[in-house]
Amino acid sequence: MTMPRILWLAGGLGLLLLLLLSTAVVRVPEDRQAIILQFGRPVATVNTYKPDQMFGETGAGLVLKLPFLQNVVFVDKRVLSLDVPSQTVLSTDQLRLVVNAFATFRITDPVRMFQTVRTEERAAEELTRILTSRLRNELGKQRFDTLLSPERAALMDDIQRTVNASARAYGAEVIDVRIKRADLPPGTPLEAAYERMRTARQEEALTIRAQGAKEAQIIRADADAEAARLYAESFGRDPQFYNFYRAMQAYRASFSEGNSSVVLSPDNEFLREFTGRAR
Repeated sequence: MTMPRILWLAGGLGLLLLLLLSTAVVRVPEDRQAIILQFGRPVATVNTYKPDQMFGETGAGLVLKLPFLQNVVFVDKRVLSLDVPSQTVLSTDQLRLVVNAFATFRITDPVRMFQTVRTEERAAEELTRILTSRLRNELGKQRFDTLLSPERAALMDDIQRTVNASARAYGAEVIDVRIKRADLPPGTPLEAAYERMRTARQEEALTIRAQGAKEAQIIRADADAEAARLYAESFGRDPQFYNFYRAMQAYRASFSEGNSSVVLSPDNEFLREFTGRAR
């Protein structure tokens, strides 16, 4: 065998080895999970999600596989978002609400995800469908004011736990569910709701005022009773001083304007305190 033929053969073998090496080595990034498939069936996984796993200890990097017999499917390892389409919900107080919600999730079991829906896009579609149905069912059991109160956070946590039970079937985990907006549709329903809220607040204000007036009457009655008791005690201790005090009150009430005129006989009982008492 001549030297040129040997060189050509060596070069061909080198190219073949390079080709085999390029098809046998796969780089798995830190933000991707890899499923190694052999004839379309999963045989191994690389860099799968594990809670509390430190960066650099995930198994990402260069991975070997059988050339031409195995291929690799990558699945996102990051936290992904779901934007739930706006939907109309009928609350228990018969108000139609336009609800905008969102959720975050991650793929925790790439093999199950691949076997059920193949891609994370399909998984997101299924989770959106489940979340939309669950939101409509749960929000339909609530009053409109509940959706605007701090109780909404507990409601979202309950929805998250319920959706998670279904998400596991697709190898996913729902991390958070939140309502972005919960509004009444514009037009007549919105104006009617405002009017009902305004009427309810006015009725509440009237109730508070009536309660305050009732309590004020009770306080005045208690004060008048205490004053009468004190007057009675003072009359019992010193009748003459009590008569003098009552006469001074009557004079103050009669002559408070400063220009009152009274025509009475000098010996009238009303003027007795002016003339003094006989000792």
